[in-house]
Amino acid sequence: MDALSDVLRVAQLSGGVFMRAEFSAPWCVAARMSPDLCAPFLKHTTHLVPYHYVVEGELFASLEDGAPTLLQNGDLVLFPRNDVHLLGSDLGREPVMVGDIIFSPEGDGLRTIRHGLGGATTVMICGYLGCEAVAGNPVFAALPRLIRLRVDEVGSAEWIRSNFHYAASEVALGRPGSDTILAKLSELLFVEAVRRYVEALPEGQTGWLGGLRDPAVARALALMHSEITRDWSVDALGRSVGVSRSVLAEKFVRLIGVAPIQYLTRWRMQVAAQSLKETNASLSQIAVSVGYESEAAFSRAFKREFGAAPATWRRTSLSNDAFFGKPSFRFWRKAAAKP
Repeated sequence: MDALSDVLRVAQLSGGVFMRAEFSAPWCVAARMSPDLCAPFLKHTTHLVPYHYVVEGELFASLEDGAPTLLQNGDLVLFPRNDVHLLGSDLGREPVMVGDIIFSPEGDGLRTIRHGLGGATTVMICGYLGCEAVAGNPVFAALPRLIRLRVDEVGSAEWIRSNFHYAASEVALGRPGSDTILAKLSELLFVEAVRRYVEALPEGQTGWLGGLRDPAVARALALMHSEITRDWSVDALGRSVGVSRSVLAEKFVRLIGVAPIQYLTRWRMQVAAQSLKETNASLSQIAVSVGYESEAAFSRAFKREFGAAPATWRRTSLSNDAFFGKPSFRFWRKAAAKP
């Protein structure tokens, strides 16, 4: 398994919601869809990733504390951390909350957003992807708060375009099995957007996603993620990817921010934390699943990473999701630093 796929697997991408939005100038809306607002259409989730595909017209998008970004026909914009963001023909206008202008059809069907004063028209398809283990996840920590992709400039432009239209038609028709199709489609669109973002990163970009651009580092990441229980050494990793121990160590520290084995230990703890929270597996079973021969050694490593013994952490996490991954989240944020 490649590292990106493994990290997104642990994030537990879980389905999505699609809506059609029609605006007429002048207009401005503030958007931040909460899991509660999506609850009627999406199973319980702790985090949402909103994304908007421009079908027709143009608009500006910005974070509350950021500069406006022009979006035009065929553009896709994502907000990986679900920050409050502004969309509109004129961002200087008093914004209307998106949640106040969603129209629900009678029965099943495509929910719509309609707003504006009758001028130039902008049409979007808005998607919302559910996911779980975001805190501590290196992909989400490394992604910027706003990503714009010019779909027409990437090789999969027609695929992305047609799938957004297909998603909208599936919701509108409400055919049996639509929920499953839309769930998988949401995940595929998000993964494709992340892949295109990584491919567009400049040479020399540091951080976890930047590390995927370096062949040796990317291969080393893939090996550690696909063989998490193996007793890796930097020498063994270097031989496997075709570079010396010193070269791999230097590249890893420069791009990822930590040494290879330190990264492996932290990732093992992320996987273990997910197992503690999502399964009833015993501590010894979880220890073996992430490469530890003894429960005692695993417990010591886990406590160093999360500040609590595994059993204590498990009890706490069930009643307080906010505790999940905070120490590691600080690590990944540091590793995601820009050059």
